[in-house]
Amino acid sequence: MPPIPKFQRETIIEVTYQLIKEEGLERVNARRIAKELGCSVQPIFHNFSTMEDLIHEVNTKIYAKYKEYIMRGQNSEMPYKQIGLSYIQFAVDYPEFFKILFMKETMLDAENFMMADVLGDHIIKEGQKLTGLSYEEQKKFHIKVWVFTHGIACLVATKTIRFSKEEIDKLLGSTVLEMLEGYKKSREEKK
Repeated sequence: MPPIPKFQRETIIEVTYQLIKEEGLERVNARRIAKELGCSVQPIFHNFSTMEDLIHEVNTKIYAKYKEYIMRGQNSEMPYKQIGLSYIQFAVDYPEFFKILFMKETMLDAENFMMADVLGDHIIKEGQKLTGLSYEEQKKFHIKVWVFTHGIACLVATKTIRFSKEEIDKLLGSTVLEMLEGYKKSREEKK
């Protein structure tokens, strides 16, 4: 009977997840993970054929954490606004995870990037409840909202600017309403 591996897949995934959270993806490699585990790299490659396989599993866990943040506000009074606030809070709480999910080269246009997120459709439908726009109009409007929200999230993830929760709440709330008024006015003028 072969010996039971000392380090299970989940332990390796969790250690890698924590290292990326604290140090960023660029600083994590098999030797760094092994050092944290107190072993050689052998258990890592016994459980994962490549580092890419391990990182893929960790990315799945990172995305689950992001999804948890986004889904928190579903029962709030203003779910669309809460989704934006949750997106920014994820960048505050998990800057390295935010960078992995949302600050890498994709070569996608804004709509395809937004819709590549499995939550994109859900977010657009939540926005429709606030705006009263059609699905296609909401998608176009949400791209503008997302670009603005993403800008704030990038600023906090990179620690370029420090905002308080109150400042973010006020900035996001008032700007989105002003954007909506402008969007509807522009739509009416085109008719």
